[in-house]
Amino acid sequence: MTDEGVAVVEIVLATHNAHKVEEFQRIIGEALPGVTVLPYDGPEPVEDGLSFQENALIKARAAAAHTGRIALADDSGICVDVLGGSPGIFSARWAGPGRGDEANLELLLAQLQDIAPSDRGARFECHIAIVVPGIDGTPEHEAIAVGVWPGALATERGGANGFGYDPIFIPEGDGRTAAELSPEEKNTVSHRARAVADAIPHLSMILTSRDE
Repeated sequence: MTDEGVAVVEIVLATHNAHKVEEFQRIIGEALPGVTVLPYDGPEPVEDGLSFQENALIKARAAAAHTGRIALADDSGICVDVLGGSPGIFSARWAGPGRGDEANLELLLAQLQDIAPSDRGARFECHIAIVVPGIDGTPEHEAIAVGVWPGALATERGGANGFGYDPIFIPEGDGRTAAELSPEEKNTVSHRARAVADAIPHLSMILTSRDE
């Protein structure tokens, strides 16, 4: 129990990224007081799924089985309309394994260099898997939350904030790129923020049922 009498519940986020843990903690903690988000300290599973949802489930199931706690995992990327939804699950390695954000962004810009502004639609997607471990280690309950951030791709980069494809992604209804938004602005409208918000009702239901 906390000093305010609120029961403390620890859930694990399947990532070693401290900044991502802080982001999830801020959003979830505001909506569900008493919930503490912990980083995952176990082995990383092979992400061989064919969709964001499948890869998120692979990571969340591994974290839940390893820790015995309710586990969350997210998988996200950018989907370009004219490329049939690619890079999609290959967003982080679009230019090849180990090439990094800069190479990925430059390749995507080059692939779209002859595409008219009206045909440069794109969206960021984030899928969050929630897995409740059972007594025997198999999942007792699973849920998926989704966040979509629609927009389009610029013809050249702009802005110094963010990472990945942020410098060329223009959110719908805004003339700035995601890299030109302040971190506070981005954290309220991004695909991840929307997916975490969608995950809150699932988590609330799970936690309520465990208290009954």
